Amino acid sequence: MKLSDAISRLHDFDRRYGRYVFAARDLTKVLHGDSKRAHDATVARLVKERVLERPTKGVYVYRFARDHGVGTIELIARTLRRHHYNYISLESALSEWGVISQVPIDRLTVMTTGRKGEYHTPYGVIEFTHTQRSVMDILASFVDRGRPLPIATKQAAIRDLRRVGRNTHLMIPGELGLD
Repeated sequence: MKLSDAISRLHDFDRRYGRYVFAARDLTKVLHGDSKRAHDATVARLVKERVLERPTKGVYVYRFARDHGVGTIELIARTLRRHHYNYISLESALSEWGVISQVPIDRLTVMTTGRKGEYHTPYGVIEFTHTQRSVMDILASFVDRGRPLPIATKQAAIRDLRRVGRNTHLMIPGELGLD
């Protein structure tokens, strides 16, 4: 596929659907029409020309997207654990709720029903922690902020932190009656 056609399709997906983070299999649909070999060559050219960025294996970011910004790391996390329940919790959530004073600048902590893992990206480190909680319990434990990933409630984030055995010494004394 011609580079200009590929860029046009990526631009169209961004403009119409707000999609600029793709799994490798998504690009097969976006850049349809080529054989596998030609498709792989097109993706390689898009990466080489810095139209697409590959922050981690199997995930691509369209670099010229309109809303490329703060939510990108969350979109990458959602793409990495697609078809699983994922929500921001542990230190990332507790920091947003003001329960801990430190702000994790380069790390996003995510609870997932998928496998655990840590991914180093140009947008920061994404740390997945597996949970075996029931779907009903998970759905009752977070709030939707209108961002790519929902966030755990204060109580759920504290419960998750304790459940996975993380250090609780960063929590502000007196928060939620924890003194």
